[in-house]
Amino acid sequence: MVDDSQLPLLDAAWLRAFRRKLPAWYARNARDLPWRRSSDPYAVWLSEVMLQQTQVETVRPYFERFLRELPSIRTLAEAAEHRILQLWEGLGYYRRAQQLHRAAQVIQSEHEGRFPQDPAAVRRLPGIGRYTAGAILSIAFDQRQPILEANTARLLSRLLAYGGDPASPAGKRLLWAAAEALLPRRSPGRFNQALMELGSQVCRPQAPQCPECPVATLCRARIEGRQMEIPLRRRKPPAEAVREAAAVVSRRGRVLLVQWPAGRRWAGLWDFPRFAVRGRRPPDIHRELVENVRRLTGLCVRPGLHLKTLRHGVTRFRITLDCYAAEYLAGRHLPQKHLPIRWLRPAELEGYPLSSTGRKLAGLLAAGQPGAGAGVVIQSEGDS
Repeated sequence: MVDDSQLPLLDAAWLRAFRRKLPAWYARNARDLPWRRSSDPYAVWLSEVMLQQTQVETVRPYFERFLRELPSIRTLAEAAEHRILQLWEGLGYYRRAQQLHRAAQVIQSEHEGRFPQDPAAVRRLPGIGRYTAGAILSIAFDQRQPILEANTARLLSRLLAYGGDPASPAGKRLLWAAAEALLPRRSPGRFNQALMELGSQVCRPQAPQCPECPVATLCRARIEGRQMEIPLRRRKPPAEAVREAAAVVSRRGRVLLVQWPAGRRWAGLWDFPRFAVRGRRPPDIHRELVENVRRLTGLCVRPGLHLKTLRHGVTRFRITLDCYAAEYLAGRHLPQKHLPIRWLRPAELEGYPLSSTGRKLAGLLAAGQPGAGAGVVIQSEGDS
C-alpha cells in the first residue's frame, strides 16, 4: 500500500492529470523500436535483458539478429551456450546471456515452454529481478505491475522532488511505491513504456528538456527549480588502472585459444591467454608470459615481438593490454588441471565467441600475415 504521507502529490486530481497527459504524449512521440512491435513475452524478455546497462542503438541489431537465429524459448533452451555467446559477443556483461539460456531451460522443463504469468514464478527464473519481471508481465500480459529502472527512478525523483539517494533502501521503497501508485488499471504495459520513454528522451540526467515535458506542470522539482540537483548523484569510485598481457601463441599456422571458466571475467568465452603483469620491462614481461602460459595451459612457449597495445574498460577497471607473439615449443596440456584449449587457423576464429580484445586480435590475424613457425607477425598500428 502507498503511504499518502510519503507521496503527498499523488492525490486523485494529480493522478488523473498525469495519467491523461503521459499516454497522449507517448502516442505522438514513441520511438519505433523492434521490441515494441510485438507483445510476445520472449521478445519482451530478450529486449529487457539486452537493454540492461546498454544503449538502445547498440541493442537494436543484436536483438534483431538474436531473434532471427533463435526465434523462440524452445530454440534458445536447446541452443549450445557457445552459439548464444557468439550472438551476444560485443554486448558485454555476458552473464546476462548465460542466465537467459538457463532461464529458457527452466521454462522448457517446468512451464511446458510457456513464459509463466505468475510474478513469483517469474522472479525465480535466473537473471530476472523485480524490475525485469514487472516489465515483462506488464508489457507482454498487461498485468498491473510497477517498474523502476534508471530512467523511471530519475523521473519519479524529480516529480516528487525527492532529494535523497534513489538507490538507498528508503529511496527504493518510496520510488517503488510511487511507481505502483501511478499505474492505471487500463493498459499498464503501455503506460510503463511511456514512463521509460519520457525518462530516456526528455527527463535526461544532465540536461532535462523541461519545455518539452508533457507533465512539467506536475513536476515538483521543476516548480522548485531543483531539476538539475535531483536525483542525488552518487560519486563513482575512481577507475583502477590494470596492466595485462596477452600471448598470441602460434604452432604450424594455428594460434592458441583458451576458454575462461565460471567465476572468471568473460566466463564461457574463448580468448588468447592473458594475465595480469607486474613487470614493465620486456625481459620481465617475457618471463611472466612464459610462466603464465604454462600455468594456464601446460605449454612451453618462446616470447616474440610486441604486436599491439589495446586499452579498454571493464566495469571499474581501465586495462592496458600488451599483446605479444609467442612460439609453441613443447609441453603437455592436462584437461583436469589446465583451461580448455583450441589450436585454430586465423580464419576459424570467426566461429568462436571471443572477448572484445580477443576479437580485435583475431581481426588483425585474419587481415595480417601468420608467421611460418616463427610466431605471428602483425605490424603494430599504435594504441587503440
